[in-house]
Amino acid sequence: MPLDPGRPPKLLLLDSASLYFRAFYGVPDQRKDTSETPTNALRGFLDMVATLVGRYSPSHLVACWDDDWRPRWRVELVPTYKTHRLTQGSETAEESPDDLTPQVPLIRDALAAVGIARLGVPECEADDVIGTLATRHHGVMPVDIVTGDRDLLQLVDDDHHVRVLYTGKGGVREPDVFTAAALRERYGVPSGDAYLDMSVLRGDTSDGLPGVKGIGDKTAAALVAEYGSLTGLREALAAGDPAIKGARRTNLEAASDYLDVAPQVVRVVRDAPVADVGLALPEEVADRLALDELAARLGVENPVGRLLTALGLA
Repeated sequence: MPLDPGRPPKLLLLDSASLYFRAFYGVPDQRKDTSETPTNALRGFLDMVATLVGRYSPSHLVACWDDDWRPRWRVELVPTYKTHRLTQGSETAEESPDDLTPQVPLIRDALAAVGIARLGVPECEADDVIGTLATRHHGVMPVDIVTGDRDLLQLVDDDHHVRVLYTGKGGVREPDVFTAAALRERYGVPSGDAYLDMSVLRGDTSDGLPGVKGIGDKTAAALVAEYGSLTGLREALAAGDPAIKGARRTNLEAASDYLDVAPQVVRVVRDAPVADVGLALPEEVADRLALDELAARLGVENPVGRLLTALGLA
């Protein structure tokens, strides 16, 4: 039976690559013959979606996609952006485990066959799709964002009922649920906007963002709290605020060029041209024949069945 159409509206946004990378590394490869198609990321991804649907009861669901994992416009601003993830000898291809690469199209095919919306945008990362859809649904319905990427904590917004379910340690079964209160408790910042300013100062080596020398989470949060924002801090620095002195002043001044552009790189896009399509959970399987064929060919009948059960389509 399909899900109850009277359930409270809620939009669940999936950072798809974050989930399928986690699935790949977390789910054992059960193949007995390595010539067979690997399926551990596919199985894990489907199970994760089933778990999330069952636990958070969304009425709407989107698998947000990296149509461009390293947009040129971000690289032009900070050339080191994600350089360590490039395939050796390439300026565009993301390094990916050999056994994961062939599974990504299978995940895409499974989503299409089930009827779950999957959205990407040219020259945008999944983060930008998430930011745009979250903003688009302000005042329409609550939004939960599922990710293992801390950058998306900038989207936490109590006023518009936007939370982040961060899978860093507990996975999808026990994610850290970030609201404004959780941001204050964990990082000492009061809002998603303040988290963005803090993250620019701190930097992120996993994204090739150097940050400001000598400034980590605590110092960055304290500076944002004292000056109200990164802009306020830089204005005080330029005005010669005597409280900013010594190595801290030297390091902030040395990072001036980085601080000019980094906020544009770290800030997720809120108005990307994301297609306006139906996002509601499917009321029936979109392509039963294709789904059954995929499940049988790859031996993933069980995770497919669990997902269909969670969706009320079994």
